Amino acid sequence: MKKLLLLLLIVFSVDTDAEAQLTVRVVRDSLFIPWELVYGPDNHIWFTQKNGYICRMQPASGKIDTLYNETNTRIQSEGGMLGMVLHPQFSNTPHVFVAYNYLDASVYKLRVARYEYNSTTNTLQNPQTIIENIGAASFHNGCRLLIIDGYLYITTGDATVTSTSQNLGSLNGKLLRLNLDGSIPADNPIAGNAAWSWGHRNAQGMVYANGKIYQTEHGANTDDEVNVIQKGRNYGWPTVQGYCNTATEISFCNDSAVVEPIEAWTPTLAVCGMDYYDHPMFPQFQKSLLMTTLKDSTLYQLKLNTASDDVSSISKVALIKYRRLRDICISPEGRIYISTSNSASSGTGTRIDRIVEIYDPSYNSIAQTENQQPSIEAYPNPATDMLTIKIKQYVFKGSADYKIVNMNGQVVMQGKLQNSSTAIGVKTLPAGLYKLMVYDGAALQAVTGVAIQ
Repeated sequence: MKKLLLLLLIVFSVDTDAEAQLTVRVVRDSLFIPWELVYGPDNHIWFTQKNGYICRMQPASGKIDTLYNETNTRIQSEGGMLGMVLHPQFSNTPHVFVAYNYLDASVYKLRVARYEYNSTTNTLQNPQTIIENIGAASFHNGCRLLIIDGYLYITTGDATVTSTSQNLGSLNGKLLRLNLDGSIPADNPIAGNAAWSWGHRNAQGMVYANGKIYQTEHGANTDDEVNVIQKGRNYGWPTVQGYCNTATEISFCNDSAVVEPIEAWTPTLAVCGMDYYDHPMFPQFQKSLLMTTLKDSTLYQLKLNTASDDVSSISKVALIKYRRLRDICISPEGRIYISTSNSASSGTGTRIDRIVEIYDPSYNSIAQTENQQPSIEAYPNPATDMLTIKIKQYVFKGSADYKIVNMNGQVVMQGKLQNSSTAIGVKTLPAGLYKLMVYDGAALQAVTGVAIQ
């Protein structure tokens, strides 16, 4: 049920042009429901289309390469090809994990498969099933994917059978956690069980940031939700919708240790894709979840509190006017990409979906403070044992700090910059691509990419 908070009174539309030169351009059109957007380490946008195509797009030109057509994909209303994630060490392990619906005889199901990217042929090959036989239906199939610390997380919907969400013998209505080969990790909450959390209806947005999994979940007639996922916890569906605030809900919440959402909406918005923003291109978006919506056709900013475990304010990004918004990804340079979901769900008719870019054309990729232009250099790049961080033409007003962040958004190393040139040991970091972020006190001042080999 809906939580009565003063927070609801501070939801407003904002003209972000006043704070930064927010500019929108269409990168590519004539697409069919780009369900998942992933900004890859190759500086391309990888995306799925609901009809079974896995593609790779150059953001500047909009040029698309079709990498694979999964002919086993079956569209059935909301079902089809859904979520995707790239291996965090993609340069060394070029694996792509994709979820799609398929038919087993006449039974509709969900499968997650792994493909290998061949950079020579620019194609995907060698499909391997990670998990299958997950119940599916015309509605409520999930399905977003994440890889965190070498584990694959998969959101599954209740496939319109509400009782499955509380049934720990069912794969539906869960957040699943698997090893990358599809086996069940020994430290899952229940031995031999893939469930990481349960009591979910239909989660279609998920991002890992600040050491937390944030998830959007479609409500029924009330209470779309944003949740912070905790290991081995119950999220209440179908007994609890939104917050624990009726007698029946309170009793169930107490008995089942239900975790309440950090935000809920009634009327529902049809919450969907979500990403975390913390880049100086748009300072007003920093430390926020950016969330797309389908029914409400709006991009929302959910500003997080200091602990990053609750929503402190909600804003609408007023300039985005492309009807139903499906997914979102963010480039290391702070550019925001959004896909639409306006084509007929059956796959018939004209393909009218787009991928659009939001950016500030005046942003120079390095922040400016009182006409000073800090310049960051990291070398050698790629690095093996030691990485030197060099700062030029900048006087820090606060503490000079750095963070190294992996492709999952996890801070894997951080520390102080002792002077204009600081050498740090990176031998313990796994091979892969990272972001190096330099701060002046709490203010992010510079970002650059670093490769570890």
